[in-house]
Amino acid sequence: MAHPLPPCFKAYDIRGRVPDELNESLAEGIGRALVDVLRRDREAGIGADERRTGDRIVVAVGQDVRLSSPALVQALSRGITRAGADVLDIGLCGTEMVYFAVFSRGLDGGVMVTASHNPMDYNGMKPVRVGARPISGDTGLHDLGRAAVAGRFVDAPTPGSVTHEDILESYVAHLKGYVESASLRPLRIVFDAGNGCAGPVVTRLIRDLPFEAIEMRFEPDGTFPGGVPNPLLPANRSVAANAVLRHGADLGVAFDGDFDRCFFFDEHGSFIEGYYVVGLLAEQALRRVPGARIVHDPRLVWNTIDVVGAAGGQPVMSKTGHAFIKERMRREDAIYGGEMSAHHYFRQFGYCDSGMVPWLLVAQFLGRSGLPMSRAVGERMASFPCSGEINREVRDIPATMDRIAHHLLPLAISRDDTDGLSLDFGAWRMNLRGSNTEPLLRLNIETRGDPDLLARKTREVLALIDAT
Repeated sequence: MAHPLPPCFKAYDIRGRVPDELNESLAEGIGRALVDVLRRDREAGIGADERRTGDRIVVAVGQDVRLSSPALVQALSRGITRAGADVLDIGLCGTEMVYFAVFSRGLDGGVMVTASHNPMDYNGMKPVRVGARPISGDTGLHDLGRAAVAGRFVDAPTPGSVTHEDILESYVAHLKGYVESASLRPLRIVFDAGNGCAGPVVTRLIRDLPFEAIEMRFEPDGTFPGGVPNPLLPANRSVAANAVLRHGADLGVAFDGDFDRCFFFDEHGSFIEGYYVVGLLAEQALRRVPGARIVHDPRLVWNTIDVVGAAGGQPVMSKTGHAFIKERMRREDAIYGGEMSAHHYFRQFGYCDSGMVPWLLVAQFLGRSGLPMSRAVGERMASFPCSGEINREVRDIPATMDRIAHHLLPLAISRDDTDGLSLDFGAWRMNLRGSNTEPLLRLNIETRGDPDLLARKTREVLALIDAT
């Protein structure tokens, strides 16, 4: 009889309330089941050219600042070692540091214990295999979850070991390779770490760069005195925005809890939608590698396609979500991938997303161009104004989407179903997709230089969604 999938196993990772959905017992089972997955990967030759030589399976493990993380790491590591594999424990870190440890050292896999921007009583795990390839619902995560619950494990004759190592210096050295020191000019930058894990990394990185850092909420604190860091929420942007104005900064950067995303504010303290940062980073990538492929999500596309085409690149649309973006980037050998949700992926970073690389590249661009941030993105924002992602809770996602399609499809000039429902009406465009984890519809609308049309069509589509 098949065991049910624990509710904390989602489409892309593991996330749940502690301890009723995710606890130490399940964490140990996850560790044991993960080693079985990685052992089968070895036998199948997956990522053989990216894996270091040696008979031992080694798994990198890191943790965010949440109060429940140390106990979950201990249980996870116990499961890994009882299964006969070794643990490289890199301690408090960001998710991308686990990715870096895996792809830079040729390890068999890794796990980041984090719930990112979820509420305080949540935690989770982001497992990867060799090369920092994600283990998602489509690539074995759900089978891993059922195996963890079933618990039919036999201890290895020789248990594995746990080694603790601080990888900060090697990670920072890697980050500095993305920019040319001669092209950097002194900038005053506000950094808001939100009491997550980003503060210590930025402090170390800034030591070697010509920037003046205004440090806000840099002390890691699992009680999150200012609330869980999630700059996607407008209510969470005031600390960075106000600090930019107060200090006369050139740029503001805010991070989420595990800093796999960073968010930008211009010199006026205005928040920059991630959509326009995708275009900015794509253009910089194509200056380094002309003609390269750029992967993007389907929620907002016109600006990205326009920028990439003008720069001589090849835009490639992918389904939303880190697992899909990374897989498509590998298949296309794309140099860069970006999502409007502020996930930015780099071939040089193992095709993984990073929250540190983007602000380094943006700062380098500002130095080279001499432009303020507002002008660096202002023309693109005017050319392709967008609604930003709007969420609506609905009782029946498929029925609501069918009703919207029935109403609007006759007016559209094209339809795309890469991810949800995308309709192009010529002067405006929309994407509507259901959340993978919540009863939410997510709406994005953009126009060609017409903010009034944007406001009108946003109201109209929201009215259709709300008429349930």
